[in-house]
Amino acid sequence: MAPRRASLAEIRGFYARQLASASQLNDPRLARIFELVPREAFLPPGPWKILVAERYLETPSADPAYLYQNTLVALDADRGINNGEPFLHASWIGAVAPQPGETITHIGAGTGYYSAILSMLVLPGGHLNAFEIHEELAEAARRNLVPFENASVIAGNAALLALPPSDLIYVNAGVIAPPKQWLVALRPGGRMIFPWRPSPAIGLAAIVTRVAVGFQFKPLMPAWFMPCVGASDSADGDVSPDHVGVWRTRSLRLKSEQAPNESATAIYEYVWFSAEPLPS
Repeated sequence: MAPRRASLAEIRGFYARQLASASQLNDPRLARIFELVPREAFLPPGPWKILVAERYLETPSADPAYLYQNTLVALDADRGINNGEPFLHASWIGAVAPQPGETITHIGAGTGYYSAILSMLVLPGGHLNAFEIHEELAEAARRNLVPFENASVIAGNAALLALPPSDLIYVNAGVIAPPKQWLVALRPGGRMIFPWRPSPAIGLAAIVTRVAVGFQFKPLMPAWFMPCVGASDSADGDVSPDHVGVWRTRSLRLKSEQAPNESATAIYEYVWFSAEPLPS
């Protein structure tokens, strides 16, 4: 007797359990949310292009079962824009632990899949602002997020715009240094998770937390994202870190509040990174 093929609901449920485990977050809501939000609703019509070893492979059909694995799926293959890797996002979500009532700013929202998940994690009472620079992706995100009443979409370059006051800023584009207005937008105790790309050879995810005396910095894991337009180019006078320096970094400082000193691991126009932790 041939084994029964798993239903899409079973496949989606197992995917959700894997993501909840990858998050290492003891939050029973997370598996349920990943199970409830259909990934295919936030993607172009199938068959889909899945990125493997820097090449796109097309799925044999438009069966959504192909989407419920740890894969990058093309949103715009010509520009290399993808719906991000689920296990990575699950681990990021676990690291920043969104809470009910919080306000999240999502930068680089694409067509809104992870925006939807984040918006559900801040219910009740929370709100999500999704920024997307590409107008056609922003318009798709608006359509896709209609059922998520606590989410709104802003089409524009978040590196140049003022952000709303935020408890969490979730960045899906590589930056050479966080723009000053992103740091200012963080509320006390607020977190920002972002891909730090100080050079083409270095990429890591990091969490910045606003504390009373500045911004704590915590390196997390290697991470590679497309560059953030307007926040990924070096300038004359910048001091870039080496591979050792990025992992030694423990705080981020505004130049307007403190001049760089011998603890600096990287220096930019408005901000600098330090190996010196902030007092607790």
